[in-house]
Amino acid sequence: MNNEDAMQAIEAELSHIWMVRAFLKHSEEAEEDEELCDAHRGLYDYMLALGKSSNEANSVAFMKTAVKKFAKLRKSCQLFFEIQPEISSHTNFIMAAKSLNYSLTTLGTIIETYKAAGEK
Repeated sequence: MNNEDAMQAIEAELSHIWMVRAFLKHSEEAEEDEELCDAHRGLYDYMLALGKSSNEANSVAFMKTAVKKFAKLRKSCQLFFEIQPEISSHTNFIMAAKSLNYSLTTLGTIIETYKAAGEK
């Protein structure tokens, strides 16, 4: 997997993460729960870190950052997975967790495939 292919695949998944982040950020629950805010801020931070290189179509810089910051994204997702049952058992929150888990898993696979290919 080359830089460009990996960048495009990651950006496709980020569109899903963005929607989960927007849902969480604008939920009433976010007004009352600091951990939920930490989770959606962590999702945003990952996407923000990739923004400049994405806008510049710099796939080398994009992938370097995507790999470097992935652990922080995973940590933010894990926080949401842990607190979601306490925050709300509403279907919207359950589906947000499922969607986020799917995208996180897919991103992990993309990054591992990219790293195994040895592209720099």
